[in-house]
Amino acid sequence: MQNLLSNLKITINEKLYVKDPETSELGRNILKNSIILIDEIGFEAFTFKKLGEKIQSNESSIYRYFENKHKLLVYLTSWYWSWMEYRMAFATTNVSNPIEKLEKAIKLVTENVVDDNATPHINEEILSRIIVEEFTKTLMTKEVDNENKEGFFLVYKRVINRIIDIIKEVNSDYPYAKSLASNIVEGALHQHFLKNHLKTITNLSEKECATEFYTDMAKKILL
Repeated sequence: MQNLLSNLKITINEKLYVKDPETSELGRNILKNSIILIDEIGFEAFTFKKLGEKIQSNESSIYRYFENKHKLLVYLTSWYWSWMEYRMAFATTNVSNPIEKLEKAIKLVTENVVDDNATPHINEEILSRIIVEEFTKTLMTKEVDNENKEGFFLVYKRVINRIIDIIKEVNSDYPYAKSLASNIVEGALHQHFLKNHLKTITNLSEKECATEFYTDMAKKILL
């Protein structure tokens, strides 16, 4: 899979940026350091002024790539889910056993993420922490319906739809495939959040991720 991913070209909704950050060294530097800075100080405290100071560039240069920090965050989360979708496609292609396919898909969306060296300007391990901490902020806004119509969350929904299709392969009679799939993806993020901040209300620990829990739950529901 790693060799295949080394040639990966992530395509992001053009409405999320003013200028494609992947087309220049400055743009890639903006992506790289925005991930680091959001992880360090949180999205609420993150500003383009602080990012400009970090990359030693004018704040105005960042606005040439992104209209505002919300669209930058949606861009980063879209990048993550695109990367996840590619990994899921590679991991499940040519797997004929539906149960094995489901296990692989659940593992990918629930496990602790490590950095992918094939993408030097994106640290997926750090980005995954941002997804856990900040992803709901891309959805829970007054503009969510309009942004959904603009396709901002299309790739996120594609990841869930892949799991929906696998669930239907396992048990075509199960009537709640959509809810189960979205619960696995969203629930895993929430469990990781609890593990990091509210440890007394989750069974997860630093050594355990959500994979075993959601695999066990899915099998008991579907089989």
